[in-house]
Amino acid sequence: MKQKPIISYINDFCDYCEIEKGLSQTTIANYRRFLGKFISWLKEEKKESVSPAQLTPDDIWNFRLYLSRIPSPHTKKPLSVSAQIRYLIALRCLLGYLVERNIPSLPPEKIKLPKEKEKTVKFLTIKQIERLLLAPNIKTKKGLRDRAILETLFSTGMRVSELVALNREQIDAQIHGDMQDFLELPIVGKGNAPRTVYFSPRSLFWIQEYLKKRIDTDPALFIRFRGKKSSSLRLTTRSVENIVKLHAARAGLSLIATPHTIRHSYATDLLSQGADLRSVQELLGHKNIVTTQIYTHVVSKQLKEAHKKYHSGTRLKE
Repeated sequence: MKQKPIISYINDFCDYCEIEKGLSQTTIANYRRFLGKFISWLKEEKKESVSPAQLTPDDIWNFRLYLSRIPSPHTKKPLSVSAQIRYLIALRCLLGYLVERNIPSLPPEKIKLPKEKEKTVKFLTIKQIERLLLAPNIKTKKGLRDRAILETLFSTGMRVSELVALNREQIDAQIHGDMQDFLELPIVGKGNAPRTVYFSPRSLFWIQEYLKKRIDTDPALFIRFRGKKSSSLRLTTRSVENIVKLHAARAGLSLIATPHTIRHSYATDLLSQGADLRSVQELLGHKNIVTTQIYTHVVSKQLKEAHKKYHSGTRLKE
């Protein structure tokens, strides 16, 4: 029996990711986009009819060469190694799905990923965080909103997508209650994984001050104050990224800060204050502790510098 072309399995694979794997629509859309580049390559090579079993290691190598040479749509420079890896992982997941469905295919382990340079974590010191938090003009509605956003990001370590998904009703009861207590809020994070985040009394205070200025009925916690009132007022991830960038510049920070920079700063601060790696993993919502381990290099370096600076043994006479 003749096998179908590999590209004809992509829709089934995406349905599998949604129904059986429970992946988010954003992740599935990314898989479609990454696999679309594979389809483009197959068509350029006149191989769009190739079946999963006909795919060879040489094909994978040639696709890797193709990825290394095509320009990024954003920078017009060759794709970064990390971007190439995302395309290859999507293809590897597709092959893994085929194997799981007992469809003869090139094994997914035949796709080797290029080595990526060790990631450097960019984070803010506690003094820089303080400057950033104090940057918004709290005499205005937008300034109060921005202060509440920055305080929330640093208190919870949320991803920006998680922050913009918050609704007022999730914390309304808390901010009208005892403001001395931390708020434990269950959320659904990346990959539909549930976890708990924690709002400090300080972050709840600024959320309350911001909400006092709200006269709308929009369910979103963080909203825009301009634009069409007929549509949702909920801020987008891009809007929050621009807000953080704006106040980082106002605070005179040399580092170009993003919401993820604040998340890095949150994790680094916890570890430097003595939190264990497993707890930080849970707080960040990392599925694999290996992802959390990138922060240990930063903390280890800080400890080394502290030892060099303060340990008396470095000043003893020989």
